[in-house]
Amino acid sequence: MSEKNYLLGYDIGSSSIKTTVIDADTGKAIGSATSPKQEMEMQAVKPGWAEQDPEMWWEHIIKSTHEILEMDKISGDQIRAIGIAYQMHGLVAVDKNKNVLRPSIIWCDSRASKIGEKAFNSLGQELCLKNFLNSPGNFTASKLKWVKENEPELYEQIDKIMLPGDYIAMKLTDKICTTSSGLSEGIFWNFRKNGVATELLDHYGISEDLLPEAMESFGDHGELSAAAAETLGLKEGTKVTYRAGDQPNNAFSLNVLNPGEVAATAGTSGVIYGIIDEPDYDEKSRVNTFVHVNHDKENSRYGVLLCINGTGILNSWLRKNLGVDKSLSYEKMNELASEVPIGSDGVTVLPFGNGNERILQNKDFGASVSGLNFNRHTSSHLLRAAQEGIVFSLYYGFQIMENMGMKIHTVRAGHANMFLSPLFREAFVNTTGARLELYDTDGSQGAARGAGVGAGIYSSTSDAFNGLTKIDVIEPTSQKRKQYLEAYTIWLDELNSKL
Repeated sequence: MSEKNYLLGYDIGSSSIKTTVIDADTGKAIGSATSPKQEMEMQAVKPGWAEQDPEMWWEHIIKSTHEILEMDKISGDQIRAIGIAYQMHGLVAVDKNKNVLRPSIIWCDSRASKIGEKAFNSLGQELCLKNFLNSPGNFTASKLKWVKENEPELYEQIDKIMLPGDYIAMKLTDKICTTSSGLSEGIFWNFRKNGVATELLDHYGISEDLLPEAMESFGDHGELSAAAAETLGLKEGTKVTYRAGDQPNNAFSLNVLNPGEVAATAGTSGVIYGIIDEPDYDEKSRVNTFVHVNHDKENSRYGVLLCINGTGILNSWLRKNLGVDKSLSYEKMNELASEVPIGSDGVTVLPFGNGNERILQNKDFGASVSGLNFNRHTSSHLLRAAQEGIVFSLYYGFQIMENMGMKIHTVRAGHANMFLSPLFREAFVNTTGARLELYDTDGSQGAARGAGVGAGIYSSTSDAFNGLTKIDVIEPTSQKRKQYLEAYTIWLDELNSKL
């Protein structure tokens, strides 16, 4: 039994924690656990705010780890390495004793947007885009500036700030560090200097000392402490060897590592993430460029990220609020949506109801439904229009990426979340015109594979994907593409009327 070589991957989302163990020798997942079974609590004390207690993430790390060890009869000493994927852009602040000082300001919190916009204009848009490849926007650096301005006494107690994955790594190893990819996602990174964005920190009056030491995504990030090992049921000294934000990690989990390769995901938010080898940017910062997980001095790799906040969360809202008895399933929703034709008989949904949207230059005008006729339309029309609206939003951003010079012919995605819906997949390929490849993987599997690379168990990244299985390929058709693009034109007119 002890001869087995297993890899453990954690995916810290805003809805749940997923934990997976894969067999390092075969590359196959042998078990997964998710905690909680319902969505984690998100606090919105004021409009546009979104916070979570980092200790809650740790509690569900513990629960999911225990569940998977018990469920699959795995011994803690069989785990050779641990990898972490996490929700991007969150801010965790700790004091000198590593105690959390306030709830984490997470990715969909909009409070710092005006701070970032002001910095963008004060520093100069050209300086920001050429050096940071992004507007400071609503990212982690701007969230820290908000704390400095609005909670000065608390700010003075901060010893280090972290991203959500850095916090979990700290809980595992008692060591505080981050990654260059992580610093770039917080707009703490100067791509021209290949180092910390001191220009923005100086502008915000923030000391570089608050930032943790930056490591590579793959490598030795510390060893499991005695206390963490006892709490989790794992072996003391087990190395943590990989860390990445959820979207770079989703791309990694799909073996998207080279220029021209593209990954997608459609969970709470929807993302298209494409790889380039030159530091490039959108002049309006509607899509964002970050350091990819396999970036190094010899082979530059950057990820261009398009994000739509209102994706799976819109579908979830409809499920909760359309079912009179609260029992409407996603499968039933897909069935109902498929009963009406492409274009939803004139009903359109703008899915922008989850904070400021980057593709709309950080505007937040909420979600809206138009074209609804009480005598003709049913819940089926609304359900289909919602899925189409999500796809149309992704296509709107898709075109921004193509205008940067990216040629997107094939998109890879995990068979999960919105991509479980046949209707969503059909709308996606026929609106974008891209071929869709679906794989049997997810973020926690990607984190486990990354741990194997970082620990040297795999000699190369390609070896880590021997167990990756392609389960379906969906191609666009000329007839349906014409129908979807006609529906997109109506949707776009509705969006333009609000911009």
